Amino acid sequence: MKLFLLYIDPGSGSYLVQMIIAGVLAGLFYFKNLWFKIKSFFSKPKKDDSSENDNVNG
Repeated sequence: MKLFLLYIDPGSGSYLVQMIIAGVLAGLFYFKNLWFKIKSFFSKPKKDDSSENDNVNG
C-alpha cells in the first residue's frame, strides 16, 4: 500500500475556507429569502393608507 501525503499551501487553504464560508452565507441568504416569501404568502396584506395620505397632503 502506498502512502500519499497531501499538501495544501496556505493560499489554497485560505481560498478553500473562503469558498466554504461564502457557500454557507449564500445558503443562509437563500433560505432567509425563501422563508420571507412563504411567510408573506400566508400573511394578510396590509391595508393601503396611501390614498388617505394623498388627500391630506394634496
